[in-house]
Amino acid sequence: MPKSDAESHYPKNGRVVLHIDMNAFYCSVHEAVEPETYKGKPCAVAGSVELRRGIVVTSSYVARAKGVRTGMQVREALRLCPELILISPDFHLYRQFSRRFLNIAYSYSPQLETMSIDECFLDITGSKQFGTPVQIAEELQGRIRTELGLPCSIGIAPNKLLAKMGSDMKKPNGITIVRKRDVPSLLWDKPCSYMYGIGSRTGEKLDKLGIRTIGELAHAEESFLTAQFGIVGAWLKAAANGEDETPVNPEQEASKSIGHTTTLPKDFTDELDIRRVFLNLADQVCRRMRKQHLMSSTVQITIRNPSMKTITRSVTLDAPTEDADTVFETACKLFHRHWQKGQPVRLLGITLQNLVDKSEAAVQLDLFDYNRQPKKEELNRIMDKLRDRFGESAILTAGMLGDDPSALIRNHKIRGTSLQTDHLKEKDFFGESQ
Repeated sequence: MPKSDAESHYPKNGRVVLHIDMNAFYCSVHEAVEPETYKGKPCAVAGSVELRRGIVVTSSYVARAKGVRTGMQVREALRLCPELILISPDFHLYRQFSRRFLNIAYSYSPQLETMSIDECFLDITGSKQFGTPVQIAEELQGRIRTELGLPCSIGIAPNKLLAKMGSDMKKPNGITIVRKRDVPSLLWDKPCSYMYGIGSRTGEKLDKLGIRTIGELAHAEESFLTAQFGIVGAWLKAAANGEDETPVNPEQEASKSIGHTTTLPKDFTDELDIRRVFLNLADQVCRRMRKQHLMSSTVQITIRNPSMKTITRSVTLDAPTEDADTVFETACKLFHRHWQKGQPVRLLGITLQNLVDKSEAAVQLDLFDYNRQPKKEELNRIMDKLRDRFGESAILTAGMLGDDPSALIRNHKIRGTSLQTDHLKEKDFFGESQ
């Protein structure tokens, strides 16, 4: 169909939203860079590859067919698939490909909202000049495959909720249209937890209430759901009926929080080991925060034991801070206050919350801090400048050194998560300068 005839395929009142989901992103990137080594073979990106410890971060579709799954221990993955090729993560490489695929998407509409390193929403309601929604999705998918060598799935829908669910329906390389009128036949026979945005706990609670399918949720009384779930109850009913008014938000907003966790290679009980982990975590989360010219008023820690029980504890500071020493000491105090001495720890994390722009932070300082603060800021500025030039390990304190994973978080090539999108806030994003 000629692109000039595309207008009739767009609603007069309403939106057309795409959800673009890169398939097995990390493994696909390695296949694209080194096809002779990885293409068509069972591969998995995993931590602690050399030690055969850690977990599978993601796996190729060939590996998935042999039972390898995200979150599985490497040892178990190798038992299921002895020929599995283990790959050390390269987050610097993933961030490069993330920028490139998002730039392709952005060329079709500036109404782009990044959800993670490998997925985004794109509102193409005003993009009729590029063709029908299906033509745009096919062209997008083809360009990503041709220019980057990567597979992706795309959902086409009148809102973000249905677009996201559509992209999940056909993987890899699928394109799925989900209209609101399709919801009863496509979704209503599915369990509630199948719905995007409904977690396992909410699904279990709905099941206990006798609401087992999305169709039953769609027909439930809103007053009953509100009584059980608060304001979320109204959203649950609307979602089950395929309704979602949430706009695609193209603004690259300041982060709501900045955090990092690290899984330890063995159970830690020694206080010096735990302090070293917190020191490394505080150093890097504060460094990331300063790069965005932010300050934090709340420090949260995450602790997980060997049985996978996880707790989070937080405290609000008297004044916003950007200082790693302050965050480190606060994290240690929280840990000692909420964790019994000698109890084993398997994972630790620090998250900085209630972030404010440094220029707007009303920092209330006592007399001692008033004299000390400029010196701290100048020291941080010099250290950041040296690290920008010579690398994250250019300046370390003795307390940061060790052989556990927390000592590696400064290596941005091998450390990161799919939800960490600091790289999208850098000035070269969307082709401003390359």
